[in-house]
Amino acid sequence: QIHVVESGGGSVQAGGSLRLACTVSGTTVSRICMGWFRQAPGKEREAVATLDNISRTAYADFLKGQFTISADNAKNTLYLQMNNLKSDDTAMYYCAAARPIYGCGWSGLEVRWRANGYWGQGTQVTVSS
Repeated sequence: QIHVVESGGGSVQAGGSLRLACTVSGTTVSRICMGWFRQAPGKEREAVATLDNISRTAYADFLKGQFTISADNAKNTLYLQMNNLKSDDTAMYYCAAARPIYGCGWSGLEVRWRANGYWGQGTQVTVSS
């Protein structure tokens, strides 16, 4: 069974940075598709960034280079480096993993992984202006 656990959230002022981490067990990060999602109050959960099993990355259009997704295979951990944070980035951030058979493609990602992925409990990011 695959498990993912997020860490690294917190409160930061606008313009600041945070790095989220997602520790994976039950598989290795290099063999599965992984991603970061977020859900702001009153909004639907949305995909932020993904890293697939052949190291390709994809990002939400609204990020404009603000965040970077990466993985440390030795630590079996996924990261999300978030820079120049804005109040709009305030949300619960979730890490998720899915076997490649369910697809790493961006279209319909959250729906597919909601049904077939492995999700963490989330880590809160609060950005104050």
